[in-house]
Amino acid sequence: MTKPFAGVRVIEVASWTFVPGAGAILADLGADVIKVEPPTGDPQRGLRNALNADDSAPNPFLHVPNRGKRSVTLDLRQPDGVSTLKRLSATADVFLTSYLPKVRTKLGIDVDDLQADHQRLIYVRGTGWGNTGPMADVGGFDSAAAWSAAGIQHKLTEPGAAAPAAQPAAFFDLQGSSAIAGAVAMALYRRERTGVGAVVDVSLLNTGMWTMSPDLAATAAGSGELPRPNRADAPNPIVNYYRTADDRWLNLVCLQSDRFWAELCELIGRPELADDERFDSAASRFVNRQACVAELDKAFGARTLAEWRDVLAGFSGVWSAAATFEEVCANQQVTDNGYLPTVTDQDGQLFRLVAPPYQFDGAPNVPVGPAPELGQHTEEVLLESGWDWDTISELRDSGALG
Repeated sequence: MTKPFAGVRVIEVASWTFVPGAGAILADLGADVIKVEPPTGDPQRGLRNALNADDSAPNPFLHVPNRGKRSVTLDLRQPDGVSTLKRLSATADVFLTSYLPKVRTKLGIDVDDLQADHQRLIYVRGTGWGNTGPMADVGGFDSAAAWSAAGIQHKLTEPGAAAPAAQPAAFFDLQGSSAIAGAVAMALYRRERTGVGAVVDVSLLNTGMWTMSPDLAATAAGSGELPRPNRADAPNPIVNYYRTADDRWLNLVCLQSDRFWAELCELIGRPELADDERFDSAASRFVNRQACVAELDKAFGARTLAEWRDVLAGFSGVWSAAATFEEVCANQQVTDNGYLPTVTDQDGQLFRLVAPPYQFDGAPNVPVGPAPELGQHTEEVLLESGWDWDTISELRDSGALG
């Protein structure tokens, strides 16, 4: 199978996860992604926490957004470093950056600088807060620009909680990465039809707001916030969570409740509930929703999760257990679809990474390799892009290559 981005060259001048994550998706899908790093490297390389404290083990925070790329080191504080980047960008289809407007302007790598002689270039700006407005030159990580500023943290923090809800690692960075990758595909498609490049903007703030569209649309229309979820008062009791005897949770998502109610009652050993006048229709279950939830609480609380997996195996409605990450990694559905493929790092160690949520022609999407070592491909990329060894040596001596 030919991957959809085969033959596409991407220059990435970005750090951390948001924009580099998009580069990883494009690389997984066949693009030649050249990661241009300062001599000190993307700061993501030095990030340390509980998951990568052991230097002998693969660093997931490096490999997740940087697998399958080639690394070139350029010192953009040096004029020769900037001129090298510009020349390299002239060979590219896509330019990805997370640099702020003032930095791009100072370096001379903003849109006009790179598209002046390369109008087919697709120039992509990933920002925290958007490319215009009073915060255009303010940096932003996803936990601030999306999780907090877009209202998600407010929505998910229970009233009176001792602390606000915390965002999972890179939660909106990776959603934003998917948005950038999709936008690149659209821009490439438009270029094929028109011959003209594009300027693409994706922000973390907009990504977070898109995720909260129902609440924000209701608020903007003057209706106020949508009610917070309250499982004891769920309008449809079989779109709800139920605790099992071993303190696990089941998630029922039966939107057409009349279609599934009688079957569910039979399976859980409470067939009499199907004909109970308090619960015999969606309307009556809504009116008596607290009593209905209480009955289901008793039923689901009588068995363990393992028992419920067996009981509900043939249920025609949609349901799932609230899975642990260990259970996700061991899920046969995940394995069979190739959602967690194996990669070999530079030292020959095997580890697994999540594939991006795209497949083509029925083939699993396997990363082409691990994240590159810092500057691993500098000479290789420059040679194939038209530089000769003498020029590369001069650039090395000038400090432009770090």
